[in-house]
Amino acid sequence: MNGNERIGVIGLGNIGSAVAANLVADGHAVSVFDLDQNRVQALVGVGARPAASAAQVGERCGITFLSLPTPMVMERVAEEWSSAAPRGAILVDLSTNAPAVVERVGARIAAAGRHLLECPLTGGAPGAQARMLVFMVGGEPVVYERVRPLLAKLGRASFHVGGLGLGNVAKLVNSLIAFQATWGSLEVLAVAAKAGIDLRTMIDVIRAGGAGNVFTDRMVEGIDERRRPAQFAIGLAAKDAGLFVDLARQTGVPVPVSAQIAQGLVSAVAAGLAERDFMDLVEVVERNAGVRLRLARPAS
Repeated sequence: MNGNERIGVIGLGNIGSAVAANLVADGHAVSVFDLDQNRVQALVGVGARPAASAAQVGERCGITFLSLPTPMVMERVAEEWSSAAPRGAILVDLSTNAPAVVERVGARIAAAGRHLLECPLTGGAPGAQARMLVFMVGGEPVVYERVRPLLAKLGRASFHVGGLGLGNVAKLVNSLIAFQATWGSLEVLAVAAKAGIDLRTMIDVIRAGGAGNVFTDRMVEGIDERRRPAQFAIGLAAKDAGLFVDLARQTGVPVPVSAQIAQGLVSAVAAGLAERDFMDLVEVVERNAGVRLRLARPAS
């Protein structure tokens, strides 16, 4: 793929802005669009070209990345992009989406002579900035091969899991495992702390005893940091958990644990935490348990 490829990025939040900046750094001619002009201007400052609309991005670019908050927004923007994009152009959706929406949008785009590739990701804003994202890809293999060189520069791995919709199935499964590990670990650690066990000692026991998970092995080390700038907002986690429960219902698989976590996240949003970082769920557990969770530095 040529270094001067014309590439668009629509949606300049934590992920989209980092992806756009890295594409500019790689020498591509990058057109960007977001409703927030401050985000647009920040990318213009590093060499991106502003666009007046999603349609204008589509008109200019052979490949366009989307990073948007909800399936409804993605569907609307994809339709606008498709109205102006040249035949054969590719829309790469980085958003976490409903598999059924991906399939529906993909069919419409294909009928118009364009292509959709879904590439939901994990790694968050830090991963996007450091080019350490992992992409879960759904779509036609030939379209994936066209985009794969870009994904290889933007992240550390990509997995083509099947047709449109299956990329988001993989992403939602991955997300719910992380959500379950986080919420379940916080609850049981609150029990240990309230009973009188030092939290660092309990973490050492868990790691040595073989019961560790993504939270206790790594994420717990940030448990003392509260109200940090949101890298992954609780509101987005609630949206993703809801999408997973909907998917489980459609596939006929009972998911009582995931459904309970989804409701817990909805409660956190209702309590005013939608814009807070996912790790601030610790405050919800602390409030419910009546205990403070603090982690001493590891022994040197």
